[in-house]
Amino acid sequence: MTYAVKEIFLTLQGEGMQAGRRAVFLRFAGCNLWSGREADRADAKCRFCDTDFVGTDGSRGGRYEAEALAGEVEALWGEAPRRLVVVTGGEPMLQLDEALIDALHARSFEVAVESNGTLPAPPGLDWLCVSPKAGNEVVQRSGNELKLVWPQDAIDPDELVRWDFDHFLIQPMDCADRQAALEAAVAFVMANPRWELSLQTHKLLGLP
Repeated sequence: MTYAVKEIFLTLQGEGMQAGRRAVFLRFAGCNLWSGREADRADAKCRFCDTDFVGTDGSRGGRYEAEALAGEVEALWGEAPRRLVVVTGGEPMLQLDEALIDALHARSFEVAVESNGTLPAPPGLDWLCVSPKAGNEVVQRSGNELKLVWPQDAIDPDELVRWDFDHFLIQPMDCADRQAALEAAVAFVMANPRWELSLQTHKLLGLP
């Protein structure tokens, strides 16, 4: 299989339970909830996405076979221990498969994935974060962390906590009124201690 990759870069994981950890981000091109083009945002199944996943023109972007892609990730990481790659998008489950997971494992990487949950996860993942989007059927209802961008209308957090995740996170939406979203997220967590607050710390630090 040939994978369409938007970009690959070394940074710190900015969100969730692994925030602050050194990681190579492998961002696939394409998503099943939005084309990624502003002209289509009003009709998208997810209208608040803040990520550029269109095309293969980012840093180290392009089309790769599994071994070559895993080698590119390894080259960025270097010789340091505790190897972590975060596979994201767009929607990574459109492309991620066992061949790439095996190639990354062969290079001693932990494979973490961030997904919208509308497609099933392949076996062999070391960490799975699912971020449901209102109005879309989530089929992947188990994993390590569920991250709910807040506020979202037409989504029931009480239903989500019945799913099989280790951690339930509320993350303020990056939108025009960020302060209101932050205040709403904090208020939600204060009223619902089953949930924890996640912030986009990479944006606070000016990291990609």
